[in-house]
Amino acid sequence: MDAHSPSIGDLLRMWRKRRRLSQLELSLDAGVSQRHLSFIESGRSRPSRETILRLAEPLKIPLRERNAMLVASGLAPEFSERPLSSPDMKHIREMVDRILCAHQPHPALALDGGWNILARNRTVAVLTEGVDPSLLEGEVNALRLTFHPGGLASRIVNFHNWRDHVLCRISHDIDVTGDNRLMRLLEELKSYPVPFRRTTSSTPEVPAIAIPLILDSRYGQLTFISATTVFGTAVDIAVSDLVIETFLPADEQTTSALQCQLNK
Repeated sequence: MDAHSPSIGDLLRMWRKRRRLSQLELSLDAGVSQRHLSFIESGRSRPSRETILRLAEPLKIPLRERNAMLVASGLAPEFSERPLSSPDMKHIREMVDRILCAHQPHPALALDGGWNILARNRTVAVLTEGVDPSLLEGEVNALRLTFHPGGLASRIVNFHNWRDHVLCRISHDIDVTGDNRLMRLLEELKSYPVPFRRTTSSTPEVPAIAIPLILDSRYGQLTFISATTVFGTAVDIAVSDLVIETFLPADEQTTSALQCQLNK
């Protein structure tokens, strides 16, 4: 750890304040004395591995950041971080493929913590039709694909509402995780030009349970509600970051279009 790296006390204090907890509240939640917690934050005491992990639990600190706290205290990381492409993650890849396949004909994506697409099912083609091919090369980011002028932006009927919804969601994720990748991505997305606001006279009525994604397509106007699945008991960083994003049809026209796409 170099001289410019935050100490374990700095990191613990940052996460405690991020979660808006006092030292007393955290000490009670974690079962650690307030005096010991104060000494850790001030640098007067170096915590054990057990204490760090105990404090991290009520703070809901992401696994990657728990490792950073351990390293800052001179300890080895606790949680592995194996890429999904590694041979020993084959069973995870197969599980993800089964989940994506089971969601068909509904478009579904497997994403990492930075919204990069790890896998997708066949009917995602309904969403990506007409996209600049360069955006589908190499590491493909789902939000870049959505907001980029060469991506889905020009086809999203309710782009302004959808943009506000997505930016709010990312801001919330940043507040929860402190993820620098998301901070950079948020600034990039905000820099993209916003398409001219369309009239909404032809926009279909959707029950007010969520912000829909309304998209022009070869099948006509399609309306989706997105649903997110996470793996809540993961002990590997890559798996803890893994998200399945599914786009569910909000009307009969969209349902029929997805079935047509699947049967192609």
